[in-house]
Amino acid sequence: MTTCYCGSNSSFENCCKPYIKGYAKAPTAEALMRSRYSAYATQNADYLVATTHISTRKFHKKSDILDWSKSNQWIKLEVLSTTETTVTFKAYFLDYQLKAQTHHEHSNFIFENGSWFYVDGNHN
Repeated sequence: MTTCYCGSNSSFENCCKPYIKGYAKAPTAEALMRSRYSAYATQNADYLVATTHISTRKFHKKSDILDWSKSNQWIKLEVLSTTETTVTFKAYFLDYQLKAQTHHEHSNFIFENGSWFYVDGNHN
């Protein structure tokens, strides 16, 4: 059993994989954010593009997403706080030079047509 990349202590098979593969929809903004982190860890740029809201999707090129996800080693996700439509988190990773990095973000999400979407985020 592979523990899920998002830090939930569940297996990847029973946690984020069903969302990433399209078998289920993330039920909350936090679940979507966690699955997006797992998508970075598994280099699934298609899911990351598909779960970005159409209003901001033009700012996120699939090739850039894939390059960034592949050039880093994803270590850990720490969810700091959540509301119904926001998630504040820290993503820990090693960059292409194996230097430890932290991506600290307050993300905004919207629920539309039965699905959650990432809209944008403020980096701290």
